[in-house]
Amino acid sequence: MKYILLLTALLTSGVFASELDDYKNLADEDIVYAQFILGVMYDIGDGVPENDAEAVKWYRMAAEQGNADAQFNLGNMYASGEGVPESDAEAVEWYRKAAEQGNADAQFNLGIMYTSGEGVLANEQTAVIWYTRAAEQGDKEAQLNLGTIYANREGDPESAKTAVIWYTMAAEQGSALAQANLAFMYANGEGVPENDAEAVKWYRKAADQGYVKAQTNLGRLYAIGKGLPENTIRAYVWWSLAKEQGEETAKRNLAILKTQMTEQQIAQGQALAIQCYESDYKDCD
Repeated sequence: MKYILLLTALLTSGVFASELDDYKNLADEDIVYAQFILGVMYDIGDGVPENDAEAVKWYRMAAEQGNADAQFNLGNMYASGEGVPESDAEAVEWYRKAAEQGNADAQFNLGIMYTSGEGVLANEQTAVIWYTRAAEQGDKEAQLNLGTIYANREGDPESAKTAVIWYTMAAEQGSALAQANLAFMYANGEGVPENDAEAVKWYRKAADQGYVKAQTNLGRLYAIGKGLPENTIRAYVWWSLAKEQGEETAKRNLAILKTQMTEQQIAQGQALAIQCYESDYKDCD
């Protein structure tokens, strides 16, 4: 589950003692923003010793006054059992309050709770509602989850098309899993016309982020020349990189491929794989 602590620019440079006193004075006067800031300070130990119970205290004060960020963070504290007894049901309630005010992170987490049945009865339809609200605000993880939900509705062409839409949104924001899933849709003509070149494009983007299954599939496309020219050395490179991450399919494929390569080709592939790995996948050509 995604738990994002919402920080403020005000805290990035640290808090001096005089400012801490000012926040406490304001918080004691029920100034909601000051209560939220104190909650964050105690939560992360910025300007004060880290203290989960104090963080919960101040988050609750701000949350009860309707501050959505405090409600979200208080939900996180209940979900993880920090400063309070762990309670998924309480987490859901605070996430819901924040989500209803438009907090995208709370909407996403609420979608997770309804997907997994934590704190509520599992309900995919309700999960979709909350994921959609977060996704429409640009949350790429919500977009990815929506894509997966729709892609798993087998035998429904319209759902497959919807999956492609959400995967594309998340992929364009850099989600490696969405990129790999989108590549699979193009490779198999699910929700879109089959397009090997598009499959290669998205597998490569995911592979460049180190996503092992994309590396394995990209190696296969190079090996058979589908969507791009056949290139044994490139296949060797991507399977070698995937093998180093423990991918068994890549390991088996690489073993077979090596029997079909010359020693010079293997040396070239090894050198390129090292170059790619050491550049953090930025120099793989």
